[in-house]
Amino acid sequence: MTFTLGSARISPPVLLAPLAGITDLPFRRLVSRFGTGLVVSEMVASQEVVQARPLARARAELGFGEQATSVQLAGREPYWMAEAARYVADQGAQVIDINMGCPAKKVTTGYSGSALMKDPDHALRLIEAVVGAVDVPVTLKTRLGWNDDCLNAPDLARRAEGAGVRMVTIHGRTRCQFYKGRADWAAIRRVTEAVGVPVIANGDIVDAATARRALELSGACGVMVGRGAQGRPWALAQIAADLFGTAAPVIPQGAALADLVAGHYDDMLSFYGRDLGVKVARKHLGWYLETAGREDSRSAVLTAEDPARVVRLIRAALSSPEREAA
Repeated sequence: MTFTLGSARISPPVLLAPLAGITDLPFRRLVSRFGTGLVVSEMVASQEVVQARPLARARAELGFGEQATSVQLAGREPYWMAEAARYVADQGAQVIDINMGCPAKKVTTGYSGSALMKDPDHALRLIEAVVGAVDVPVTLKTRLGWNDDCLNAPDLARRAEGAGVRMVTIHGRTRCQFYKGRADWAAIRRVTEAVGVPVIANGDIVDAATARRALELSGACGVMVGRGAQGRPWALAQIAADLFGTAAPVIPQGAALADLVAGHYDDMLSFYGRDLGVKVARKHLGWYLETAGREDSRSAVLTAEDPARVVRLIRAALSSPEREAA
């Protein structure tokens, strides 16, 4: 089940999905520490990263030499997509992923993300522009289609392969489903049968049982985990151990979990700066507390403004049954 994308060896074939506002460098670094085949940045707007908007470049920051890393680009104009691809490749991206799956209205109204599935000819022009601009492998992430009347992922994947795309990831829903209902892993099989490049199954994969079922139904060669890693950065390594026999991660509990969360919190403050970091970190802290069954501490932790107090509250909540008074 191992495969390569250029210089990146994808082993195990359990990948971290791009999640807007979540899979920044601190989180990718943490997931990589436990073990994964590939980590993917949160979606980066191609024109913004070229025009040097600081947040867009922060989202694409790579962490050189740490782990196989892919940067995901979104856009609607071939010129900007190509320029952005050149920029991130020059910065060290080993793989570039093209986003044609994001269902968010603010993305699709700009004819980016999954809206491109409604215009496969234009989608192909974007793909050709990116592939032609860089020497690193280019991959594609899409959904099954725009809606139930437009299930064109197999055809788009086939054309993308012809244009030079080296891997395709399919989220098992249409755009119009957003995240409702259940991912249709069986429908992904039509894509795996249409192309010769590796296909990765995505959507509702949260543990070994769902990953195994997704592989069986889709015929894919690997899985991509997104929301299942929230508050559980070890989840991908656990899936890989259960399915592919890699070393099982040591899942932190008690004081060890408190140390992990405090370290992640410190990394976010260093990456974003104190003021922004405190705000960005709150969603992660909430997920950690939920994972640990300490949601009773949520209000105190998430409303604290002073970083030192936040860390004290985290340690009190996770290290022992006793908590610091709010």
